[in-house]
Amino acid sequence: MVIWTGVKVESMAIGIVEYCEKWKRGFEDERELMVTTFRSQIKAIEHIGSTSIPGQSAKPIIDIFIAVSPFRKVSFYDRKLFALSYRKTPTDIAGRHLFARYTRENTWTHNLHILPWDVEFYSRNEILFRDYLRKRPDMVARYNDLKKLLVLRSFSSLDEYTKAKTQFIQEVVDLARIEKGLPRQNVWTMEYIKEDK
Repeated sequence: MVIWTGVKVESMAIGIVEYCEKWKRGFEDERELMVTTFRSQIKAIEHIGSTSIPGQSAKPIIDIFIAVSPFRKVSFYDRKLFALSYRKTPTDIAGRHLFARYTRENTWTHNLHILPWDVEFYSRNEILFRDYLRKRPDMVARYNDLKKLLVLRSFSSLDEYTKAKTQFIQEVVDLARIEKGLPRQNVWTMEYIKEDK
């Protein structure tokens, strides 16, 4: 794995590395573990984020969406996931619980996003973004170039680094939603964008 450099975040560096085929297997292993843990409550499990897109450079952290029914209080998931080395992570995104997994050496390896299942699950921007880039290696190359530039900067938080990619992410999500005949949506607020007439 080639590490370009680190994104400096609050006195630590997050490595951005070239795409690794092992990420797919890492997701598959985790999917089996989640099915065993939550069984029939799981309605969908999806690998999202840059590690799910062939050829895409990324932080080597596997992001997973789990859609569940019923959707329970965070304490229920905390009890279930604690033995699997997952820890609650604060998030300002409403309607989901976020957990991060760490190795015994305290290496961050996975993010687990637990969301309520609904019929619009596969229209979520994260899934549309992934699916669009999987079909567009030219856009993957553009995203890689952007990340190469961003790793040269310092950020006060990981959220700030993520938001520095907003223009590109919004562009891709807009294209993906238009392709599916869906209204455009702000990628951060989730509000629908009014179209000029």
